[in-house]
Amino acid sequence: MSLNSTPRSERVHIALFGRRNAGKSSVINAITEQEISIVSEVRGTTTDPVYKSIEILPIGPCVIIDTAGLDDEGDLGELRKKKTIEVLDKTDVALIVVDGTVGVTEEDIKIVKEVKEKNIPVLGVLNKIDQLTSYDEVAQDMAKKLSIQVVPASAALNKGIKEIKNKIISLLPQEEDKFKIVGDLINPGDLVVLVTPIDKAAPKGRLILPQQQTIRDILESDAIAVVTKEHELRQTLESLGRKPKLVITDSQVFLKVSADTPKDIMLTSFSILFARYKGDLAEMVRGIKAIKKLKDGDKILVSEGCTHHKQADDIARVKIPRWLRQLTGKELTFEYSSGVVFTDDVKQYALIVHCGGCMLNRTAMCSRIDDAKAYNVPIVNYGMLIAYVQGILERALEPFPMAKLEYEELD
Repeated sequence: MSLNSTPRSERVHIALFGRRNAGKSSVINAITEQEISIVSEVRGTTTDPVYKSIEILPIGPCVIIDTAGLDDEGDLGELRKKKTIEVLDKTDVALIVVDGTVGVTEEDIKIVKEVKEKNIPVLGVLNKIDQLTSYDEVAQDMAKKLSIQVVPASAALNKGIKEIKNKIISLLPQEEDKFKIVGDLINPGDLVVLVTPIDKAAPKGRLILPQQQTIRDILESDAIAVVTKEHELRQTLESLGRKPKLVITDSQVFLKVSADTPKDIMLTSFSILFARYKGDLAEMVRGIKAIKKLKDGDKILVSEGCTHHKQADDIARVKIPRWLRQLTGKELTFEYSSGVVFTDDVKQYALIVHCGGCMLNRTAMCSRIDDAKAYNVPIVNYGMLIAYVQGILERALEPFPMAKLEYEELD
């Protein structure tokens, strides 16, 4: 993916589910108008989930996910089906593809039930209608059995594909319902100062993704973004002709930035903004309070949504364990996960410390938070923890009055 393309985490994730040979790969190729997925009469051609970032007009930037058949067999088939089910955790819109010559099966009923339990918008695709004498009754039967909208289609003849696209658009959040990083906190013409350290951990030749996305959101809000490093912040503030509405900092220089930012200027971090943008800020405020309750022997999961080269003073494996041990005075055990792997056993942990989630889409991050909530396992992200450790979380929550109030009430 080029540096100027939409990040995968910001794309609509459209996943296709169904039995082997239902025509999922053919439907993908028809929707995208490209030969993205291998099409074969051999059952089970698609094994692991296949992800493809693409622009689909008129939907826009998408990730299309092709999955293994829900009726896969054997020990390997069970592993493939497990991978298919895991795709639900990052799915924004689910397409259930049914072979019109076979009709609805138990596997289709089961996957629709799981999709609905996760509140994922869903659309049924009755494929291979070109092989049916009449398909209206079959489509009605599918809609009745699955209790979902159904579009009759023939991927082979490119029939019904335009309607599938239009239905997908109708299932997506409208523009006014979309979450903002910072746009709802500022007004046109406001000054926003962003503090972006350039050190050995910074990617060569570019800003990290949360910084890029925040700048874009500020500009889309017709506000003014001023970017500086932590050592130049005081000079930057003095040189501005007026007070900025907000200062946003990288969490690792939170303490210095807090000291250099006058108290009458609101301050927060990219990570705290992303706690709200990607997930549930209130839940992470509640998670912070659980730190005081940690006991000797408690197990902590530190999870990152991406994989990267570990630094000598790595935040996940060095700084966070050190901070928590110093803060609590307890003997704690730390485990780690990264990338698409989260954990299969949430309930074993006393606390989950997660990264900002910039490489995960909102659906995936919310799924992880929901898993933690289901087992009453507190969860926080890096930026929230850093602000708490350094005694400035209350100030960092000033832009979010409800979250700040909850933090104060939990004291």
